[in-house]
Amino acid sequence: MIRRSFLTLACGVMVLSACGFQLRGQQNYAFKRLNITGAPAAVTARLTRMIEGGSDTVVVNAATSADAVLRMSEGRSNSVLTLNSVGVVEEYQLNYSLNYTLTGADGTLLIPPSSIALNRAMTYSDQFSQAKGAEADILFADMQNDAVDQLTRRLAVVRSLHPAPGEEAPAVAPRAPLPPPPL
Repeated sequence: MIRRSFLTLACGVMVLSACGFQLRGQQNYAFKRLNITGAPAAVTARLTRMIEGGSDTVVVNAATSADAVLRMSEGRSNSVLTLNSVGVVEEYQLNYSLNYTLTGADGTLLIPPSSIALNRAMTYSDQFSQAKGAEADILFADMQNDAVDQLTRRLAVVRSLHPAPGEEAPAVAPRAPLPPPPL
C-alpha cells in the first residue's frame, strides 16, 4: 500500500514537472523601495503583501523615500449582456479596470500609462436581488485580485531605474489585438 502511494506521488511529480509547472519564486524588482498612490485600500494591502512577501522590496509611505512611485486608479461598471423576450435583464457584464503608471524617483517613466481590464458575466433575477448584489461584490473582488496578480508580473518586467532609449517597458492596452500566429 505504501509502495503504491509512493509510486502515485512520484508519477504526479513527474507529470507536473513535465508540463512546465513551476512554483512562483522570488521576484527581483529593479526598485527596492516602492510607493503606491491612488489605489483603494484593498488593492494596496494585497499588492504590499505580494511585493514584500515575494521579494526584498519594501513598500514605503513617502514618495520622497521611494525608488519608484506606482500611481493607480480603478474603475468599475456593469452593462446589460442579455435580455429575455419581455425585455427583462437576464445577464450583466461586470467590468473592472486598473490603470497604472510607474515612475522613478527622478521622474523617469518606467512603465507608461497602462491598463488591466477584466470582465465577468453574471446572471440576474429580481427575485434574488440581494444575493446577486453579493455575488457581484465577490466577482469584483476576484477581478481586483486577478488584476493585482497581473500587475506584480508586469512590475517585474522593469529591469533598470534608468533605462536606455528603447529599453522601456512597453505600455499594455486592454483588448489590444493579438499579433498573427506564426505560420
